[in-house]
Amino acid sequence: MKKPVVRIPAVRIEVFTPDRASEVRQFVFGVLEEEGFGYDPVKDSDLDDICRYYIENGGVFYIGTINGDVVGTGAVRRINSKKCEIKRIYVKQEFRGRGFGKELFLMALEFARIHYHVVTLKTDRTLVEAINMYQKHGFSVVNENDDTLFFICRP
Repeated sequence: MKKPVVRIPAVRIEVFTPDRASEVRQFVFGVLEEEGFGYDPVKDSDLDDICRYYIENGGVFYIGTINGDVVGTGAVRRINSKKCEIKRIYVKQEFRGRGFGKELFLMALEFARIHYHVVTLKTDRTLVEAINMYQKHGFSVVNENDDTLFFICRP
């Protein structure tokens, strides 16, 4: 007896629009909570006005959707005319392991490489799969602070 073929819907990646603000904030806070991180009014203030913080400032904020629902995010924040930071690479827990996080990361990295000379990012040292992916794409650890690793890439 053959096993049934289960089709996994493809993620659709699009640039954030203001009408999705509430949904995106709710998604990000949900993922942070799943990972054991609480809301931080300083660290998470970028979500108060995503367009202003990212898009209008020379960056980008991507959302990954399946059937219209947000299942992932990825962003690039401009630091200065030559340097940016990749941020908010998140995928909803039940959609992990399917390459969606990698797709979002690669979209952000492509944007960063086109527009900037230096790309940075930071992540929690417990996120081993993410760390491996960053290193495979040319990022090196330049600093460590408690549980946070700081990476740099010069594309």
